[in-house]
Amino acid sequence: MKILSGEGLAVQWTTHSAAETEAAGADLVRTLGPGTVVAMFGGLGMGKTAFVRGMALGLGLTAEVSSPTFDLVHEYGGDPPFVHFDMYRVGGWEDLYSTGFFDYLDQGAILAVEWSENMEAALPEDAVRVVFQRTGDNDRVITVLEPGETIQEDGGDIHV
Repeated sequence: MKILSGEGLAVQWTTHSAAETEAAGADLVRTLGPGTVVAMFGGLGMGKTAFVRGMALGLGLTAEVSSPTFDLVHEYGGDPPFVHFDMYRVGGWEDLYSTGFFDYLDQGAILAVEWSENMEAALPEDAVRVVFQRTGDNDRVITVLEPGETIQEDGGDIHV
């Protein structure tokens, strides 16, 4: 795994396997405090759930991490609590409220949010935005944006 610093980037990893993507998630979560929202952007199969699995490991949790696609939310415990959302099926504010997103936010949990592009207007201003880009079959570039940086989508691709 290669960690790069660049102009305008908080941190960037290039990973070549699910294990390296998990390690990136573990690295990031060790820098976070209670009440942090990690907003993940990227398409299907980009490694977001592997990244969340690494975040759980970095917090010392042993829960089995899987994508909450149909449940929308999984709680993994911890202090602060670690909560994993999949917003793929969220189509509006009513859907978002039904997930308990704002309740968890008020409780000071660390929130990992897949498919954040579906609810970006509801993200806190200080959310940590993480962009996943595929560069090969198993290769990913995972970029943590600086506060205030924006994400641009072009034909399904995400650009920072």
